[in-house]
Amino acid sequence: QLVESGGGLVQPGGSLRLSCTASNIAMDWYGIGWFRQAPGKEREGVSCISSTNSITYTDSVKGRFTISRDNAKNMVYLQMNSLTPEDTAVYYCAADFQPTSQATCTIQAPNEYDYWGLGTQVTVSS
Repeated sequence: QLVESGGGLVQPGGSLRLSCTASNIAMDWYGIGWFRQAPGKEREGVSCISSTNSITYTDSVKGRFTISRDNAKNMVYLQMNSLTPEDTAVYYCAADFQPTSQATCTIQAPNEYDYWGLGTQVTVSS
C-alpha cells in the first residue's frame, strides 16, 4: 500500500530524493517513517515525521537528510545529501496511524507502523 521511489546509484557526496506515496490511505493521518537495511545488518530507523509534523532523525543522518511531507500530493520525501557508502541500503517507508492532535513519531519501534512499502535500493559507490 506504500510505494517508494527515487533510489539509485550515486557517487559519494551526491544526493538523492526518495519519495513515498500511498494508494489507499490519506497520509496526513499517519506518521511516516523511513527505515533502511543494509546487507547483513539489522533494519535501522532513519527518520520520521508525525501527522503533526514532529520530526526525528537518527544521529548518523542529522544535517544531511531532510524529511518532509506534501499532504496535498499524499507524498512524503526524504532528501539525502552528502551521501556516503555507509548509506547504502534498501530504504523503506512505513505508515503509523496517528489521528491525534499531539502526535510524535519514533524510529525506535518499527512494529508500531501499520503499513510498509517494498523498498527502494540506494547504492553509494564510486
